[in-house]
Amino acid sequence: MPSLIDFRRRIRSVKNTQQITKAMKMVSAAKLRRAQDRVIAARPYSKMLRDMLANVAAAAGEGATHPLLEVREEKKALLVLVTADRGLCGGFNGNLIKRAVAFIRENPGIEFAYELVGRKGRDFFRKRYSNVVGENVGLFLKAPTYSDAIEISKLVMDKYASGEVDAVYLAVNEFKSVMAPNISVTKILPLEVPADASTTDYIYEEKPEVLLGTLLPRYVEVQMYKALLESAAAEHAARMTAMDSASSNAGDVIEKLTLYMNRVRQAAITKEIIEIVSGAQALG
Repeated sequence: MPSLIDFRRRIRSVKNTQQITKAMKMVSAAKLRRAQDRVIAARPYSKMLRDMLANVAAAAGEGATHPLLEVREEKKALLVLVTADRGLCGGFNGNLIKRAVAFIRENPGIEFAYELVGRKGRDFFRKRYSNVVGENVGLFLKAPTYSDAIEISKLVMDKYASGEVDAVYLAVNEFKSVMAPNISVTKILPLEVPADASTTDYIYEEKPEVLLGTLLPRYVEVQMYKALLESAAAEHAARMTAMDSASSNAGDVIEKLTLYMNRVRQAAITKEIIEIVSGAQALG
């Protein structure tokens, strides 16, 4: 049976762990607020750009062409996987990787290449899959920037426009709420121009076809930037929830260990009293 000093050491160790998890929860809560504000601020811009793109596409007519709009038979595809750079965030990374692997298995006729954003996804896919064409690690150790999104988007668009891949899919954790991120795998290329044109009456200085060619790459960049922001917010929310659960579990362990330690100490005291009484009776 463990001694009292062993119990005290164990309780002290769990308390130290609990202090760490509480601190991590507070840090994630502070970062979540800022990340959530960035997501909320980006959504109206993304929606307005989508409406503008729909309006320009309607003005350009069905004859408008662009390399990003070209639809081909899907023989090769690029999967952009956005995971975190760090762990200790519950099932944030594991669930997304499982969904990506399931998506790959659901499409056995497509040869996939992988553009990996985040260290966790990079480590998993580099060990198990050979066709990794790009790695972007360290983006989420700080707040992701629009320049990061431009860099990834340029690589993705170049591969599609050159015909190296016939489709591009994006797998990401979208931020829906603190308790439940939404895992999505969506096709981002070829672009499907929104059909619901807005009622705003735009005056075009350039031809709609020229504007469409300018807006399409920008639309991909904005969607990629929005995905990075969504993933960052979802990661902080998952880590905050995981650390709150860990702190609560540590409290339960401390309570159980304290109760068991008190029982052992009481048993030891009772044993000593019995020994004293028995010795006194023996001495008569």
